[in-house]
Amino acid sequence: MPLSEHEQRLLDQIEQALYAEDPKWANTVRIRDPRNHYKRRLVKASIGFVLGVVLLMVGVINYIPLGVGGFVVMLAACLWGLSSWKRMNGFGDAAASPGSSASSAPRLDRRTRQSFMQRMEERWRRRHDEH
Repeated sequence: MPLSEHEQRLLDQIEQALYAEDPKWANTVRIRDPRNHYKRRLVKASIGFVLGVVLLMVGVINYIPLGVGGFVVMLAACLWGLSSWKRMNGFGDAAASPGSSASSAPRLDRRTRQSFMQRMEERWRRRHDEH
């Protein structure tokens, strides 16, 4: 459903106000390809993993709780990196939405989603008509 003229003007005003308030943030948000965001997260996760390895090694030699903390940092960095990797390659929820250019879902899956939505709309109409 397209926006009305009034809603479009309001949206443009909000956008201009955001650009005026914080241009650096606005340029970051304006990036068209979300894969760039996930690539940055993947690099940060890699750095976190290396930091965790260093903490683990130092902790094993000197102070055991530091080693445990290093292991936790490594685990968190791995999970964060894996999440970013999956979304960057189109396996996550954000990239797999219909119409997304990063989506690698087959066409059959898209048709299935559309038919599911149609069924849900039909159920909604039936419930509405019953009441």
